[in-house]
Amino acid sequence: MDKSVLYFQSGGPTAVINCSLYGAVSETKKYPGIAGIFGSRYGIEGVINDDLLNFRDLSLEDLRALREMPGAALGSSRKKLPADLKDPVYDQIIATLNKHDIGYILVNGGNDSMDTCYRLTELFKARRLPIPVIGIPKTIDNDLALTDHAVGYPSAALHIINTTAMIIDDAKAYKKGKIVLVEIMGRDTGWLTAATDLLPEGRRPDLIYIPEMGWDEEEFLKEVQKIYDKKGYAVCAFSEGMPIQHHNDCGSDSFGHHPMEGCCISLGHIIDEKLHIPNRTIELSIPTRADPLLRSPIDVQEAIGVARFAVRNVLRNETAQVVSIKRDPGRIYHSTFCLVSVKKVADQTVFMPKEYCVDHTHFSASFKKYLEPLLGGKVVYDAFQL
Repeated sequence: MDKSVLYFQSGGPTAVINCSLYGAVSETKKYPGIAGIFGSRYGIEGVINDDLLNFRDLSLEDLRALREMPGAALGSSRKKLPADLKDPVYDQIIATLNKHDIGYILVNGGNDSMDTCYRLTELFKARRLPIPVIGIPKTIDNDLALTDHAVGYPSAALHIINTTAMIIDDAKAYKKGKIVLVEIMGRDTGWLTAATDLLPEGRRPDLIYIPEMGWDEEEFLKEVQKIYDKKGYAVCAFSEGMPIQHHNDCGSDSFGHHPMEGCCISLGHIIDEKLHIPNRTIELSIPTRADPLLRSPIDVQEAIGVARFAVRNVLRNETAQVVSIKRDPGRIYHSTFCLVSVKKVADQTVFMPKEYCVDHTHFSASFKKYLEPLLGGKVVYDAFQL
């Protein structure tokens, strides 16, 4: 066990991503036989370019500070590795691993990052290199396969819930207000947008739209007109992945993902043209995944726990696996960790189950039962009503 451990993260940051880095480094430090623990700057790009940091001598004070640090301490990347394992980029990767005597790899990320994890395991298998690789699950989108939920989702959901409640209080301040369109992250799924369903009556969106429930523009216009006529305002929550025709000129990443922002801006123009009602669009974007103030304590605990579990297993030479979170039965929330095949997780997208989706005003009680325990009792927004 005289080799070093390499850790890198990629994809969008979360409010607890640095907690996983803390978990990995602190757990590895328990093994005196490990030569070093390296962090790759900017994901797999740091491995390709030999841009690594050695955490072996990191002070206890600095190590603990990682738990509170927002953003992604090591930076991130959205670089897709080529399918051809003979591509020269893989020679660069192996050269870096050999230079730093790296014998174990941990990959923290979501669907695309697990594709990177899978390609590395295939590379080492093809070249007969005994380097185990394990994935650590992370994404605010909560669309990872074979896990109860993804690390980062509970904290992002908390941010969405509390911010939406404040938007609603602002919207109802006027006798005759606006139609407020709240666009929420989540790419192709509605897990984050659906979190607003946990808000109480009078402090929740009038309409909630997610990709899993389809889209009918004319039906929406009828419903929102009805609500506006009755209340003098309306607040509608939309997943950014709703199939509302709009254009975004920001290009795409190497995984082929186009930026999705803008569906509510286009919908606002439609409301202008067809309903002639004043409206406002609010994008709940980057702060959703970067807010350190509304982190779920469960999320913090599991972010550290999955990384420690990954370290223990990669040092046992487990490979081509991803840490999975299993929810234990019982009234009080408790989880355990296990390993699942990275091949079955890479590039897969998990949508909200049909049984969670009731209509555009409410989700099922089973969804609330699923999400509420993950928030750790930190749905803090409440206000006196006249």
